[in-house]
Amino acid sequence: MTDYQDHTLAAIMASKPLYMKSASLSEQVYVLLKELILERKIPGSSEMSESRLADELQVSRTPMREALVRLAGENLLERRGARSYTVRSVDIKEYLDTMALRELLEVEAVGKALDKIGTPTLDALIAELHELMKSDEEHLFWRYDEKLHNTIAEASGNVVLAGVLKGLRVNVRLFRLHSPLHRQSENHTEHLDLLTAMREGDREKSLASIRNHISKLRNDVMASL
Repeated sequence: MTDYQDHTLAAIMASKPLYMKSASLSEQVYVLLKELILERKIPGSSEMSESRLADELQVSRTPMREALVRLAGENLLERRGARSYTVRSVDIKEYLDTMALRELLEVEAVGKALDKIGTPTLDALIAELHELMKSDEEHLFWRYDEKLHNTIAEASGNVVLAGVLKGLRVNVRLFRLHSPLHRQSENHTEHLDLLTAMREGDREKSLASIRNHISKLRNDVMASL
């Protein structure tokens, strides 16, 4: 059995079964595969064969094809053949380019969100973060990280900005599939600094906090290579 089969079969067998009722099979397959990729349950550069995955998940080829095409459209997968994809690899240059752009846009998002995001939203994020600090589950950290940054970007009121930032964070996640860096506690501290500054309505401190967060993440990644 290949490494692909080992990891993919194990990930799929441990995942929730797919059902016809709650959502379309295509949507369910898409959500499942995206989660398995981004939570490092399917390794970076793994082959994603349409026919093999359809057989493993016991769904027809059409919903599987739709899900894979959608994932490729979001730059999570690259086409390798008529019916085959691989998890996209992001090298260090693309990562650094991504982080440089992300720093500029995240600062813009925080600045625009400050006057629009509600106190209850910030309080809820802070409370959730305090609970998360009690856990070392990596997948919970990644889900919160995505939620935090998406909430701020969407609160900016600029849907194009929010969409671009979401795509940039996908690049970061794909790079981290191959990275040994583990900095959950550092991220928690930096996230709390940012949320506290935004909760206080301190614009200067909020912008400095998001710059510091992106800069430290980039520097820690470089130091770990």
